[in-house]
Amino acid sequence: MFSSDENLFNFIVFFILVMAFPTFILCQFVTSSYGKHYTSTDSGTAISPPIAWAFMESPTLWLTFIVFRLGKNYTNPLAFILISPYLFHYINRTIIYPLHLRSRSTKNNFPLNIAVTAFIFNLLNAYIQSRWVSHYANCEEDESFWVRFGIGLGLFGSGMVVNIWGDGVLLGLKSQGGGYKIPRGGLFDYVSSPNYLGEIMEWLGWALITWSWAGLAFFVYTCANLVPQAVSNHKWYVEKFGEDYPKNRKAVFPFLY
Repeated sequence: MFSSDENLFNFIVFFILVMAFPTFILCQFVTSSYGKHYTSTDSGTAISPPIAWAFMESPTLWLTFIVFRLGKNYTNPLAFILISPYLFHYINRTIIYPLHLRSRSTKNNFPLNIAVTAFIFNLLNAYIQSRWVSHYANCEEDESFWVRFGIGLGLFGSGMVVNIWGDGVLLGLKSQGGGYKIPRGGLFDYVSSPNYLGEIMEWLGWALITWSWAGLAFFVYTCANLVPQAVSNHKWYVEKFGEDYPKNRKAVFPFLY
């Protein structure tokens, strides 16, 4: 079907970009039923959350290491510098985050179909991100590489701090027992899902760092998926806590949305 690696690469980039639109529309009507949205009646087969996260995020590590070795930039130190933010994020998401979940999750309440769907997306996305950096990127001839890298890395790093902090606050509340509580403090005073805001910031930074269609496709799809999910989280909090929930708090973007 594909006569060359470049055709395959371009097709997957285009596919992810195009799929962002129906994903965004679908997420307006269907909320991913994991975490606070999980219901055993309509979620089908479920597995342990730590296992689900480690499984569905795993291609971002093992496939990246495989693909990276096959690129013409494999011996270029700039390529290793370029891929490092991506790997830092997914080392946390694939290994560290599931380990934190392990001590707090005792139920099988992560739908298997969501884990499999996310695994497939990460398989495709890991390929195009690692293939771009390891083979198609031309860092040494890019005069603005270090400027974009610095700006993008600052945004990516800030987003990763926000993402990890937000997850930590939610996990801490969960470990207290007694059901769901209203998260407070820091960015939680402004938005219901600062962890999602942080991840959006990360992949906007990544799009700047790579300055590629692959990076842009990832950022666009992240927004299409996480923004509606953040809105669903916000509505869930409002419905559950009613008048006790802060009225000025937005869903994902402070003061805006």
